[in-house]
Amino acid sequence: MKQILRHSFEAVSLLTTNHGMLDVTFIPAFNQPDWIIPSGLILSIEDTHERASSYHWQQQVLPVFDLLTQEQTPDKMIILEGNTIEHRMALQTSGQLYQRQVGISDVKDTDRQAYFADSDSADKITAEGRFTAEGMLSYLFQTVMIEDTVYVVPDLEKIAHQLVEMDS
Repeated sequence: MKQILRHSFEAVSLLTTNHGMLDVTFIPAFNQPDWIIPSGLILSIEDTHERASSYHWQQQVLPVFDLLTQEQTPDKMIILEGNTIEHRMALQTSGQLYQRQVGISDVKDTDRQAYFADSDSADKITAEGRFTAEGMLSYLFQTVMIEDTVYVVPDLEKIAHQLVEMDS
């Protein structure tokens, strides 16, 4: 049997199915469609009322990706598992998260350019100037439609690697 290298492990592979269903969490994002991630990647959801570019969690300093506009106050820090301990990250947001099971056949691919065509709105979704509008689009894994609503499925591995590189 081929040995699995730790670095090549993809956290997204934690997405598991149960009779054609995916366990996902919907995360509010502003000036863009809400994010959808595998529920199994969430390590913790912390209450917060302060903006942060890094977050202290269990004796580890995590980089933070901001899903808010500069004028908004966060109320949640979502701690996500990474490919390695060093690649764990936090999402800063505000609003109600919700979890549900979604049928695999109910998830339809959409054209992400249609939802991020306006460069002004794309500029607003940058993480405190960390990404340009074009860079942000390259870090979005894809947009999908579920029951006539568009969501973003982020490439968390690429985002985490970019955040870790910027912090070092």
